[in-house]
Amino acid sequence: MLPQAGEIHFLWEICSGEVEEGSALRTFGRLTTYDASISEAIFSVHHNLIDYQLRVRTSLVEPFEACVGSEYMVLGEMETTPGNIPVIQARLLMEADGVNLPLLERAVQEQRKYFQQRDGRGALETEVEK
Repeated sequence: MLPQAGEIHFLWEICSGEVEEGSALRTFGRLTTYDASISEAIFSVHHNLIDYQLRVRTSLVEPFEACVGSEYMVLGEMETTPGNIPVIQARLLMEADGVNLPLLERAVQEQRKYFQQRDGRGALETEVEK
C-alpha cells in the first residue's frame, strides 16, 4: 500500500499547531541549518513579519546533499516531540530553487478556496435533494 500524497500546508500553519500528528503533508521553506550527525534540518520562512522555523528529520532521505540557503519542498509525516514541538519525518526532499514560491502560495490559496466553495455547494445540493 502506498503512503498518502500529503496535503500542502504552509510552514506557519504547521508551527501554529493546525496540522494533526500522523498526517501526511507537503510544505516548503528555506534550509537554514543541517546537522548530518543527528539527521535533522531546520526549515524557515518569513510570513507576516514573523520568522517560523520547523525541524525536519532526514534519516529516511539520506544521504542528503544539503545546500544551506536553498529553498526545499518536503513530503512527510507530522510528528510532535515532548513539549508539542512539531517535527516532520521527511520521506522526500526536493530542492525548489527557481520555483516562484509566492506564486505557489497564491495557487494553494486559490485551490483551497475552490475546494471550500465546491464542498459548500455540494452540501447545499444534498440538503435540497432530501
